[in-house]
Amino acid sequence: MSTEEPSWLDIEEQETWLAMAGMLVRFPAALDAQLQRDAGISHFEYQVLAGLSMTSERTLRMSDLAEFAACSLSRLSHTAKRLEAKGWLTRTPDPSDGRYTLAVLTDAGWDKVTATAPGHVAEVRRLLIDPLTKAQYKQLREIGRRVNDAIGPTGVCPSARTA
Repeated sequence: MSTEEPSWLDIEEQETWLAMAGMLVRFPAALDAQLQRDAGISHFEYQVLAGLSMTSERTLRMSDLAEFAACSLSRLSHTAKRLEAKGWLTRTPDPSDGRYTLAVLTDAGWDKVTATAPGHVAEVRRLLIDPLTKAQYKQLREIGRRVNDAIGPTGVCPSARTA
């Protein structure tokens, strides 16, 4: 156990951290509330469907989709089961390697994403884009990239992958 004194945050650093911590909690909750109200799905369910919709064949390995959605395979499997029951997603063995399972967005799932996306984008715009100047959201994008790099490797956006 280290006996070194922690490098405590100064006032400006603490204010930055508290503003960010508040945003990290409140922003996803606001997006979830909008999606639940307008589309009857959670933000996480939307992320799963949207991740599949961004691929050329609307298909991803479950492991890649879990990486994109920043979740465990177990959480994704539970969600996939609910989405399958609604007819929005199917799971099938990967024909190129049977050790993997593919998640496939159905036509009904595609319809759900395309019907839900306009309201979701409007809420993202209202909460994130519109309150900021163009320079500020460019800064925020760079800040997000730097923080994510410090956290560690992340997956590639599904649109850049092949199933």
